Amino acid sequence: MVERRDAAVDDSGSGTDDTGSAVPDRPRAALRSRIGIDTRALAAFRVALGVVLLVDLALRARNLTAFYTDSGVLPRSTVPESYSLGTRLSLHALSGEAWAVALLFLVAGLAAVALAVGYRTRLAAAVSLVLLASLQARNPFVLNAGDTLLWQLLGAGLLCPLGARWSADAVRRRVALGEGERPPRENSRFAGPASALLLTVVLAVYVSNAVVKLRGEAWPAGEAVGTVFRLTYLHGPFGGLMPESPALLAAATYGWVALLVASPLLVASARRVRAALAGVLVVAHLSMALTLQIGVFSVVSATALIPFFPPFVWDRIESLAAPAIGRFRSAAEGIPEPPGGGSVATDPLSDLGLGRATRGRALAAVATLLLVSLLAWNAMGLGVVAAPDPVVAVSDPAQTDWDMFAPEPPSTDSLVLATATTAGGDRIDALHGDSVAADRPPSDARSYPTARWRKHFSRLSVDDTARVDATLVHLCDRAAELSGGETESVTVSSVGVDVSGSDEVWVREIGTRECR
Repeated sequence: MVERRDAAVDDSGSGTDDTGSAVPDRPRAALRSRIGIDTRALAAFRVALGVVLLVDLALRARNLTAFYTDSGVLPRSTVPESYSLGTRLSLHALSGEAWAVALLFLVAGLAAVALAVGYRTRLAAAVSLVLLASLQARNPFVLNAGDTLLWQLLGAGLLCPLGARWSADAVRRRVALGEGERPPRENSRFAGPASALLLTVVLAVYVSNAVVKLRGEAWPAGEAVGTVFRLTYLHGPFGGLMPESPALLAAATYGWVALLVASPLLVASARRVRAALAGVLVVAHLSMALTLQIGVFSVVSATALIPFFPPFVWDRIESLAAPAIGRFRSAAEGIPEPPGGGSVATDPLSDLGLGRATRGRALAAVATLLLVSLLAWNAMGLGVVAAPDPVVAVSDPAQTDWDMFAPEPPSTDSLVLATATTAGGDRIDALHGDSVAADRPPSDARSYPTARWRKHFSRLSVDDTARVDATLVHLCDRAAELSGGETESVTVSSVGVDVSGSDEVWVREIGTRECR
């Protein structure tokens, strides 16, 4: 993979070289305008990735003990055999103590900050990817599609020049060039297998989800969004304010399906069409963050769309942000080199003794292999091609993370009753901490504190006695901490309410435990 700075190509497919003459290879220029990414878009993408990683860490830190230590709902000894290899390879599983996990959170946070500001960018991205994969492997039962998309974006971004613009690395390189050297072109575009991989990662999500949704009945019938907003366990800050208007809900259903079907235009189109489609998708995802409790999925999806915005958008943004960019450059020029670091080399691959061209070819080869694998995997997942037996033996491609609310959205509102009895005879909600009725009816069931608690309980099988026992033990401790006293017992039940019309209610006890 080679970063092209020798020609500035506009989105119409024409361009000029350094002398201002026309670039003759119009098909190649048109291809570069579709799969190429403005280096300023990569810079904004890098900043957003760093911020999202910090947000993700902050949200997870609220339940650090619950989900990532031996005092939580998944002690290392209770990890099922099917997940044991990933957990054994996780750095977060080296210790079951909260302080050790917190230390890894701190290191991940520092790496995310370095990534956001573009300091030692590729190294920061690599460290962030390793720690993110390790964290997700420690407890796979609290993950959603946003977590999968986040590590894929970070992995694909690792192969791109994320630090080429608006970064501490870029400023330090300019300072090192000296006044006699010409800096890289400001309006360069990065095009190659790595840029194609990054764009395809995003496009695969939309195309796969569109295909699966259209195979169902609720989405083509315009009923799906209405069903989703009847699920109170998914309500975000403003989820309960969605008006019960059949026409509005049907329009939202058809509108979202239309955006998914049109998603290939993110690559096939250029300039204003591409910018408009990416912008509408960003707004749609951010609106989901306000109305649905789906974790980091919305902000990760919005971040994933940043590389699609064409150069004219970044021209405008750069002109508006010029004063802030100038202040950042001044601050970055003052960043000292680490001890023993007298070089401006910011790519850890350079430490292997590889030249720039060799590194570029190596990264391009890796990106090509990953791109082919990604396309093949999604084709097998959608049933376009049959999955070979060796692939199925390892993992089923049909078990995709991109079937969100598809082919049909859930028709059952899933809630939980987590009741703790204190030593004084009082009863509190073991998840929320407030007082509850002595004999809680199903109507007293509540939603979950966070999206990750919801994922935990949705994947908690009564037959998995080890995980059930660990959950009850943790809730005993949690209830004692919330009530400020000892806990006698904890009982957890799952409550389901049919939202498709019958309003039928069912209750399933997950488990009961004496805490003393």
